[in-house]
Amino acid sequence: MLSALFAVSMAAPFLFTWIGRRVFYVLAAVLGVAFGWVLVYGDPAQDRTETLEWIPQLGVELAFRMDALGYAMSLLITGVGAAVMLYCARYFPAREPAAGPFSAQLFAFAAAMLGLVLSDDVVMLFIFWELTTILSFLLIGYSAHRVFARRSAIQALIVTTLGGLAMLIGLLWIGELAGTYRISEMIDQAGALSGPAVDSAMALILVGALSKSALVPFHFWLPAAMAAPTPVSAYLHAAAMVKAGIYLVARFAEGFHDTTLWLPIVLSLGLLTMLVGAYRALRQTDIKLVLAYGTVSQLGFLVMVNGLGTQDAALAGVSMLLAHGLFKAALFMIVGIIDHKAGTRDLRVLSGIGRSQRWLVGIAVVVAASMAGLPPLFGFVAKEIVFESIYGYADVHGAAGWAVLAGVVLGSAITVAYSARFLWGAFADKRDEHGKTLPVTAFHGKPDVVFLAAPAGLAVLTVLLAIYPAPLQEIGEAFAADFAPVAEGIEPTYLALWHGWTPVLGLSVVSWVLGLAAFWLIGRTSDPQKAAPLMLDAERLYRNTIRTLDDFAGWLTAKTQRGSLAWYLFIIIAVATALPAGIIAFTEHTVPEHIILAEEPLQMVLGAVIISGGFGAIWAPKRFMAVLMVALCGWGIAGIFALQGAPDLALTLLLVESIILVVFVLALRSLPAGIWTQNPARFKLGRALLGAGFGVVMMVVAAIAMDSRVAEPVSVEYPWMAYDVGHGANIVNVTLVDIRVWDTFGEITVLAAAATGVASLIFVKRRDVVRKELHEVPTGSVGRVLSDQELSTRQMKEIRVARSFATVAREAWLVAGRTLAPEHRSIIFEVVTRLMFHAIILLSVYLLLAGHNTPGGGFAGGLLAGLAFVLRYLAGGRYELEAAIPFSAGAVMGWGLAIACFTGVLPLFLGGAAFQSFTVDFALPVFGEHHLVSSVLFDVGVYLVVIGLIVDVLRSLGSEIDVRSEQESRRSSNLGHGIHSQTSLGVAR
Repeated sequence: MLSALFAVSMAAPFLFTWIGRRVFYVLAAVLGVAFGWVLVYGDPAQDRTETLEWIPQLGVELAFRMDALGYAMSLLITGVGAAVMLYCARYFPAREPAAGPFSAQLFAFAAAMLGLVLSDDVVMLFIFWELTTILSFLLIGYSAHRVFARRSAIQALIVTTLGGLAMLIGLLWIGELAGTYRISEMIDQAGALSGPAVDSAMALILVGALSKSALVPFHFWLPAAMAAPTPVSAYLHAAAMVKAGIYLVARFAEGFHDTTLWLPIVLSLGLLTMLVGAYRALRQTDIKLVLAYGTVSQLGFLVMVNGLGTQDAALAGVSMLLAHGLFKAALFMIVGIIDHKAGTRDLRVLSGIGRSQRWLVGIAVVVAASMAGLPPLFGFVAKEIVFESIYGYADVHGAAGWAVLAGVVLGSAITVAYSARFLWGAFADKRDEHGKTLPVTAFHGKPDVVFLAAPAGLAVLTVLLAIYPAPLQEIGEAFAADFAPVAEGIEPTYLALWHGWTPVLGLSVVSWVLGLAAFWLIGRTSDPQKAAPLMLDAERLYRNTIRTLDDFAGWLTAKTQRGSLAWYLFIIIAVATALPAGIIAFTEHTVPEHIILAEEPLQMVLGAVIISGGFGAIWAPKRFMAVLMVALCGWGIAGIFALQGAPDLALTLLLVESIILVVFVLALRSLPAGIWTQNPARFKLGRALLGAGFGVVMMVVAAIAMDSRVAEPVSVEYPWMAYDVGHGANIVNVTLVDIRVWDTFGEITVLAAAATGVASLIFVKRRDVVRKELHEVPTGSVGRVLSDQELSTRQMKEIRVARSFATVAREAWLVAGRTLAPEHRSIIFEVVTRLMFHAIILLSVYLLLAGHNTPGGGFAGGLLAGLAFVLRYLAGGRYELEAAIPFSAGAVMGWGLAIACFTGVLPLFLGGAAFQSFTVDFALPVFGEHHLVSSVLFDVGVYLVVIGLIVDVLRSLGSEIDVRSEQESRRSSNLGHGIHSQTSLGVAR
């Protein structure tokens, strides 16, 4: 059923484009079928469970359970949901463009809520919990063009997500203590769990429940959520979202109501919320906000009774939950009709609707009277047993219980007052400041039968269930059977319209009298702010908190994000040094007893080379020398790898350092020439000490980590897995392309993303659009800094010799002679490039194909091929690079990723797992037998990605900057000639 509901929600937008708002009839019918399925499938007298394995290693299951509480909630969610969908068919205009996505989100909201109440696994519960949070964010922010709607949606998201994370911690904590993540098993074992850990975990769970159900101090987000369309308000307040917190309290009350913090939190915050919400409802002039604050009040009421943990309270809690869903959904629908037809919800403006809309006022009177707890309605029946359960609790627990009962009676009295205020504000005649009756508020069209059907149906149910509450009695008794009575020998209560002349009935009469008196005194005023002053405003506190956080974030950003790379590196390295050092200093650990300084003299020599490179980088007089010293450190480390028996790592690092050296030099060209000497000696010693400290701390961390191993390393299994499973003798390469192929696939994806980032910083146009000039074979020199007239006779002679050397026909494949300015050419470099380029390419292909059994592989081969293209670029410039590889670098990387992805998907079609290797044996007439492994194809993808990355960087930091430098030189030259011409003209004049 859940799968079907989510499938329908995904299909809803497409149905909307086809049939328009009639899609809501379809959705209402589907939820009606779901309601029927719950009636047929469910049985409150027994549990129905369905379990499927999901993540068995973590003990997470797709576990669903429908007991009496789940049955009642499922009926409420699907039944009220069907009514709301039917209501939407008339609420929205015929061709409202946003109604399509809205229908999908609202229907998915119902599906997520149903999944939440049926989940028996805490992880599944949390997933559905957060789904309702996200969907409510989207629904509240439906009118995204309004600032208030966006702000309200974000506010609801922040508050409920904060509570949800606290709840997740509590649920996982209880799961660890109970040894199970199944909610039913946790509750069964609750009697064996006790102590501060259990108390703390349950407090965290209550934080999640109370934030979701908008209890003090989180109550402010729910009235602000009235920015949502009225159907959302009707569903959110009656059957979804806020009822999730009530459900969670009711679910865990059976096993954990006697923990230390449970009842103090539930009773105190529940009672405070009931009084605050009711008091705030009397201050509103918007009839929708009157109902919104009324919901806040009754949510506190529901949390109190559902969290009490007694047999009578369990029956009362389920009954009040259903009663509230019926009358509150109908009331919001009535508000939507008034707003839709009258264009306002302001009770100071609405006047005389009760005389013009008889059906509407009749429905409103029934459901508002049920909200006030008046007979003969189901709200009265449910409220009576709530009073009875709290009365029984007070009779047993003394003064504290009587104080709670007194607060509940007072809150119920204010409920009567704001219920009367709602009816008066929406339907009664109003008078202006001169005492004249305002004209009847005009309706733009009469509400049709479909528009009235949903609230009318809920009103009829409110009456019928009061007269015949037996079906709900059965559900409530099944749920309450697992609870203990408040005291031994007390008979359980029952649902009935008449219990006789009891003290509880007397309390109800007191609440009615007090409520009507309060309405008569302050409930009819059009300016309630003076009649009911507000002392505290939680929403203002929330906004001040958010503003303070924003200010702090701005201050911290200003202090840390200075635009200085040196400052950023200082912060990163300082934190990375201080944090591990502090942990090492204040925790117990062991370090290796024997430390080997060096195994052979050459390691000492390489160590000295690395240290010399580090000091050389610090005190280098020029930036190129500093880059060269950094590369020297890398080459020294590559030598250490080679001595330690890791030729693959040594080869890869050697190639990486060589390419990085070139990239650094290319990047330095775009920096100002004097940047290295602006602060020649500032903090160099401090930076050196910080770098040395970081290295020492990392060395100690590595030593401690190696000495702290308690399990056998996973790498012990790699040799035989590489040879028998990966079919290769080179363990490093087989690990990359087979054993840990997912890591490698992620790495090459990151490489492609990094290249895209570099290109996006450099290129203004698309990088795959080659410049028009690159398609033409240039006939003149580019990059020329000085004109022929400005060169000396000797220089001109040397340039003529170089130009004649470059124009030999048999050397035409290297186009430097026709593209580079003579003063920028190196004949020796061109000769070396001609001799080595093809050999390097062939060697890179050899490393690619032989890397599965000997040192090499896709990374090393790609890096070596990249070096070959670096040679071509350095020898011939950007034209030579385009001639060497006339393809888009992005396309090369894309093909590499596609090939790598293909090797992962192909085994799935052959009955294997993703990226599973397989072998093919074949024989060739001349070359003999061959053993081909499919993972070599993945290595080809890696090879192409690395080549594409290097070429992309060369084109970004090389060719593109060359073009810009030449353009800048031309502009400077033209400007100089212009100034010279103007000066000469002035002299002539």
